[in-house]
Amino acid sequence: MSAGEVRHPLFARMYDRMSVAEEAKGAAEHRDELLADLSGRVIEVGAGNGLNFGHYPPSVTEVVAVEPEPYLRERAERAALDAKVPVRVVSGTAERLPADDSSFDAAVASLVLCSVRDQPSALSEIYRVLKPGGELRFYEHVRSERPRFARFQRRVDVVWPRFGGGCHTSRPTDRAIEQAGFDIERCRRFTFRPSAIDLPVSPHVIGVARRPSSAT
Repeated sequence: MSAGEVRHPLFARMYDRMSVAEEAKGAAEHRDELLADLSGRVIEVGAGNGLNFGHYPPSVTEVVAVEPEPYLRERAERAALDAKVPVRVVSGTAERLPADDSSFDAAVASLVLCSVRDQPSALSEIYRVLKPGGELRFYEHVRSERPRFARFQRRVDVVWPRFGGGCHTSRPTDRAIEQAGFDIERCRRFTFRPSAIDLPVSPHVIGVARRPSSAT
């Protein structure tokens, strides 16, 4: 296994099936909201099986889609063939993005920051590759604002990552984005539970954060 790969063969196949089924239950609309009016050169971190590709607007000039899991990367390469914008799928991890400093107008993190091995490092890398003033579009499940439910999520996290490809249910990802130096411009919280098994990961956020410009 190369440094740019993370292998979760059983989870990858399960995710591929479940994620496609969830599109019809609301996830497709969430992706439209996530990517609306995006433009320029974009890096997508943890592209999975490429479900975002069909939702990019024509104002996007290129998508570099980084995916470390081989099975999901293969699925993403197939999805890229049908995308309406240029998409290049590459191997790599969120903690070590294969990109130059300040080389993208926008970054997309979609249901991935829950499962990266080192969330602060991943956010630091996203910050690094974004141009000053560049956007981070995020769509993630997060720790609940309800203390009792958050305690339930922390208990679930004793076992959940072992079966969920490293996914953690209780990460306060929205706070982590701010702590990484981004300015959150908007963030919508909502509950999304397309199946019974999704209860621990039902609190979600969709939002836009920005790397501060050099003038600020």
